[in-house]
Formats: sequence, structure tokens, C-alpha cells
Amino acid sequence: MKHKFLPALLFALLLPPAVFADNGIISIESNHTVADTAMRLEKIVRDKGMTIFARVDHGQAAEKVGKGLRPTELLIFGNPELGSVLMQCNQSVGIDLPQKALIWQDRTGKTWISYNDPVWLAKRHNLIGCGSVVSKIKSALHGFATEAAK
Repeated sequence: MKHKFLPALLFALLLPPAVFADNGIISIESNHTVADTAMRLEKIVRDKGMTIFARVDHGQAAEKVGKGLRPTELLIFGNPELGSVLMQCNQSVGIDLPQKALIWQDRTGKTWISYNDPVWLAKRHNLIGCGSVVSKIKSALHGFATEAAK
């Protein structure tokens, strides 16, 4: 018996998912270029009243030293009101704050937004008593990234 759908199924399984999590990093595929996605994310975060600490263009820095790198930008942002609560639970989380989002292009030309999973950070730093804040941050980061990507 011939399986007409087997090639299509195999092809679909080889495609990267639109959202994936790996080793505490959540990645969401964007419909825009790296620069446009970074700009969109920065505007969303700023409009939500958060502080933008830096926007780093890793690709441009690599170019300055004669190295090739696909477009890659890092947005560093945060909300001291929430970050301070996390650090009250365990100050070691400060090494992972403020929040960061890496906007990067993969080998196939797709753009991704990657950020640390707040639940993973809570486990890493044993943030006991901060569950509601971690949930709020997780929801906000997912919303920011999803909005910037669409």
C-alpha cells in the first residue's frame, strides 16, 4: 500500500516549529527581518513602560573586526518593580536580569526572538515565593515576543 502523505509528513517534521524551547530558552519565529523585529520589540517594551537598557547589534560588532555573522541583535530591558521582587526572593537572579531578548537570523534566513524562560530562571535560582511574579513575567515576555513577531 502506497502512503501518499508520508513525504508530506516527513517534510513537516523536518521544519523548525514556530515556537520552541531548549535548555531554558524560548524561541518564537518572526515574520520580519532581524532589524524590523528588534525595532518592533523595542517599541512594544517601551510602550509598556519598561526601561530599555541597551540594544546591541552583534552583527555590526562582528563586521567591525572582520568576522561574518548573520544579523543578530540583543535587546536588554526590564521593569525594576518586578526585577526587584525576584531579587528579594534570591539575589543571584540578578545575574540574569535585566531581561534580554536575542533577535537572530538562522541558517535558512528565518528570524527568531529568543529569551530566557522565567520558569527556568526560577528553578535555576530557587525563587521560592515568587511564583506569581514569575508567571506574570512569563506571560508578558511571551506577549511581547509574539506581538513583535507577527
